[in-house]
Amino acid sequence: MRCPYCNFHDSKVLDSRPAHEGREIRRRRECLQCRHRFTSYERVEETPIWVVKKDGQRESFDRTKILRGLLTACEKRPIGLNQLEIIADSVEREIQDHQFGEVSSRWIGEFVMNQLKEVDQVAYVRFASVYRQFTDIEGFRQELEKLIHPHPQEG
Repeated sequence: MRCPYCNFHDSKVLDSRPAHEGREIRRRRECLQCRHRFTSYERVEETPIWVVKKDGQRESFDRTKILRGLLTACEKRPIGLNQLEIIADSVEREIQDHQFGEVSSRWIGEFVMNQLKEVDQVAYVRFASVYRQFTDIEGFRQELEKLIHPHPQEG
């Protein structure tokens, strides 16, 4: 494993343990040249997942895009990064567990919103405003109305 500090090509493993619900191995390493310590993650290569966008284009699934959207929605909210990681992990796990080769961006957005609604309603509305592309105050009002007076089938 290449050292991120000095680019030396060899390191030794100091500690290994499961991470992300056993889907990864977290390894603490030490560079054999500069002695800096760093963490690496090892995960099984899984079948690629394609996300079908609203316009029909396809792109590979990128967990970091979900996390970025969550971070934006939760800015200045009392939600820890760990909770957002859990949501991002649950999206990826749900897709992998059901072995979707393709998944619509709409499904991903709805899944994330359902997870976020349980964590923080303000962050949920922020995420929904971007995801559903509210163009005026009426969109916000309708979404808030759903939170205040949920229909039985919506939870």
